[in-house]
Amino acid sequence: MNKEVKIERPAPGGNQRMGWASDVAAEMLRRLGIEFVTHNPGSSFAGLHDSIVNYLGNENPAMLLCLNEGAAVAIAHGYAKVTDRPMGVILHSNVGFMNGIMAIYNAWVDRVPVYVMGASGPHDAAQRTPWIHWIHSFSDQAAMVRGFIKWDDTPGSAEAIIESMLRAHIQCRTAPMGPTYINLDVALQQRTLDKEIALPEVERFAVPAAPEPSREAVEKAAALLLAAKNPVILMGRVSRRQEDWDRRLRLAELLGAAVCTDHKVGAQFPTDHKLHVGLPGVHFRAEGQKVVEGADVVLALDWIDLAGHLKQVYKGGLVRAKIVHAQLDSYVHNGFSLDHFGLAPADVPILADPDMAVHRILDVVEAKLGGKSKWDGKAKGPGYPSFGKLADRDPNARLDLATLGVAVAELRTRHPIVLGRTSLGWIGETNHYRGPMDYLGSDGGGGVGAGPGNAVGMALGCMGSGRIALSVIGDGDFIQGVQALWTAAHYRIPALIVVVDNRSHLNDELIGERIAKVRSRNVDNVWIGQRFDDPPLDIVALAKGQGVEAIGVTTVKELAPALERAVGIVKSGTPCLVNALCVERVSSTSFATEGVETAGRR
Repeated sequence: MNKEVKIERPAPGGNQRMGWASDVAAEMLRRLGIEFVTHNPGSSFAGLHDSIVNYLGNENPAMLLCLNEGAAVAIAHGYAKVTDRPMGVILHSNVGFMNGIMAIYNAWVDRVPVYVMGASGPHDAAQRTPWIHWIHSFSDQAAMVRGFIKWDDTPGSAEAIIESMLRAHIQCRTAPMGPTYINLDVALQQRTLDKEIALPEVERFAVPAAPEPSREAVEKAAALLLAAKNPVILMGRVSRRQEDWDRRLRLAELLGAAVCTDHKVGAQFPTDHKLHVGLPGVHFRAEGQKVVEGADVVLALDWIDLAGHLKQVYKGGLVRAKIVHAQLDSYVHNGFSLDHFGLAPADVPILADPDMAVHRILDVVEAKLGGKSKWDGKAKGPGYPSFGKLADRDPNARLDLATLGVAVAELRTRHPIVLGRTSLGWIGETNHYRGPMDYLGSDGGGGVGAGPGNAVGMALGCMGSGRIALSVIGDGDFIQGVQALWTAAHYRIPALIVVVDNRSHLNDELIGERIAKVRSRNVDNVWIGQRFDDPPLDIVALAKGQGVEAIGVTTVKELAPALERAVGIVKSGTPCLVNALCVERVSSTSFATEGVETAGRR
């Protein structure tokens, strides 16, 4: 599989001295270690474009052309999920910026670093070209996103660009991570330098380590967990480092704690471990609710919507369990976006990196137990249903999500696959995660259309690792973000995408069906305004139109050979899409959803 992106190499020659303010911005991108910059072209950043191409030679960073701004941000988002490093994104003026806002929100809610740069018409009105500069300028462009970015600035000089870019880099990579935004005035970009600019040693502006928990909090948490008869660990937004995975596993086994995980974020704990309870889905299932209801101590590791789930468990009543809550997320909570969720009780609040909290609590627990485990070796949950083997299914049967899940699971036994993301209706128990890079999680904000871009970014982040990034996305998600595939084809980014094609915004059908039943109305009408099957969208043709290899499958017997063929194509360095035409409706019982949303507009 190719290890390098096929980037364009500019012709040599011309003036390559640092002579304009945009050259300073380009040089800072290089010094900050930004490897790639995604963009959709726009005249507002023509100066920066010239600096990256002709001053830097389109290398470190290299520009990756995208067909829309949403794809540009979504690709950077996916890349960050793999690498924990920011990719640069350049958005054109206010109009391109607005087109990328939903994708910025996704990255914000997912707490990943994205280094966004933008531009506007000259701040000095006297320098504005009639008409176009006026409609492409806002007095405060970042106001549109200030509620869901970590920091923004509009520097006014070449010297100010340096500090802005340093601070944005530090902010976006400091936990909890998130997008930052720098707006470069078009006139500033094109301003000539009248003196030599002193560039700093970037190493002296390092990203700080995440804060550690206090000794007092660690001792209190460890004492509660050691004394607990039924401890439970809720694993939310934690790291993908192997050493942190190993510590989480060790702590759970020493305490004999039941563990619940969240499919909205990446793999956190072995899902087929005896201590793991509940189906790995995007909703908190009955098994997880039951084990938390019986817990005397709950250790929450940046669990998404802890208050909401405790309310669900205790039906709005008193939370009986003692709560140890380790998180840094409250540092970025504000009154604009409500992704902070409800306020959860915390008997031992730990304002620190959750994995660092595990590390320190584990040290105390190991010392107190002398290496002995409290776990009796018994399973904490009822186990998972078996979906059998692909070979046991009717080869001529239509595809469904269970079959697709089994096929992907079997593929993962034969190839080193990172499951990048999955459709909302994914049956989590068909695919178990046994390492931190087995699964990378969803788009964070639920913004439809992110799937293709995320898939391409994840594949880019995996290049050179020997692992294949496979993403399973819904047809509704795909058709709103299909343009991202052109970027994968052009730069030979080997993304493997499987589309669940049920020709409907099925989640909305299922929600509509519930509402109709409550109102004693005709459930047969829920398809109206939801399905796109007359005429059916030709997803294979759409993918091929972007330059991507594409395979369509409709029956069980076609599925495994198609996936194997797709893996071969991807290993050759070419992106590939498999469109799985699935049955239109699936009984909700097969998802073990108990009445919650299953398949989504995805």
